[in-house]
Amino acid sequence: MMQTFFRRALAAIACLMLAAGPALPAARIKDVASLQSGRDNQLIGYGLVVGLQGTGDSMRSSPFTEQSMRAMLQNLGISMVGTQTRAKNIAAVLVTANLPPFASPGSRIDVTVGSLGDATSLRGGTLVMTSLSGADGQIYAVAQGSIVVTGVSANGDAATVQQGVTTAGRVPNGAIIERELPSRFKDAADLVLQLRNPDFSTSVGMADAINRYAAAQYGAPIAESRDSQSVYVAKPKMADLSRLMADIENLVIETDAPARVVVNERTGTIVIGQDVRISPVAVSYGSLTVQVNEMPEVVQPEPFSKGVTAVQPRTDILVQQDGGNVAMLDGSSLRSLVSGLNSIGVKPDGIISILQSIKTAGALQAELVLQ
Repeated sequence: MMQTFFRRALAAIACLMLAAGPALPAARIKDVASLQSGRDNQLIGYGLVVGLQGTGDSMRSSPFTEQSMRAMLQNLGISMVGTQTRAKNIAAVLVTANLPPFASPGSRIDVTVGSLGDATSLRGGTLVMTSLSGADGQIYAVAQGSIVVTGVSANGDAATVQQGVTTAGRVPNGAIIERELPSRFKDAADLVLQLRNPDFSTSVGMADAINRYAAAQYGAPIAESRDSQSVYVAKPKMADLSRLMADIENLVIETDAPARVVVNERTGTIVIGQDVRISPVAVSYGSLTVQVNEMPEVVQPEPFSKGVTAVQPRTDILVQQDGGNVAMLDGSSLRSLVSGLNSIGVKPDGIISILQSIKTAGALQAELVLQ
């Protein structure tokens, strides 16, 4: 009797779960949101790369490279007044980096280097000491080190082979932070969490989860959802801000997002979200292939005649049409939608055209994003 009761109870629970539909994906707050005061800051600088094997800037085409080299040598106590150089082992570059939040002086960050002149490759080069400034004009880091280039280029007399980009590279841990940001995390009076994928359902759910934690820990709610992206968190009087953020970012919430279909027409990539639905529609797709072949014929004149050899054009045109069958699409779920698209038997570019037509017809219950 007990086994029968448990079996019936499990069956009833399973029916309720199926009726309720699939559960929303769960994630920690730190995985779906970021701290507003903890954003990155972009740095930029101008520098020189030396040690190139004849692949650097030509001084005639890139005069700023020669000016920079002269200024650098003059700062090192070497005078180049009245001299000229034609070396191609130096290149002018633009150096960029992202200053992470709460970075302290002495820590290292990666930098990206890109050529400004007509250098053909930065492989084997070394970035000379370059100061990196922020938007306020202050210097926050200094970069120097060997450049790592992933691209490969080989030239010959009659052929050229290139894979990847050889005029840009990275210097791992190439910059040392010399100045910290003016603002401090401990000085903040409140916290603002920003969702990486804005959504009102997720924003409200995050605020509710934080308030449940605050009610048990501090006895009062502290979070408020202000819009689809921002959640305001007030700091309790006796709370430590670092410990408060550590507890909040590990709370698990249910995330939601609007139904979306992302299409990349260049690569033929199609990404369909789980909540995408299609109203019942009938789709007919056919491809038309036209093949033109030119096969000219040489016509010879008769013997001992005054005729000349001529070329007579001959063109064969082959027209072939495939498909044209009518298929019913009823995308009540992602599985049925994919099965219906596969039943038509078209290539990705054809599926892209079908999805665009279905969206125009008003049967696609999702946002269509074209890249």
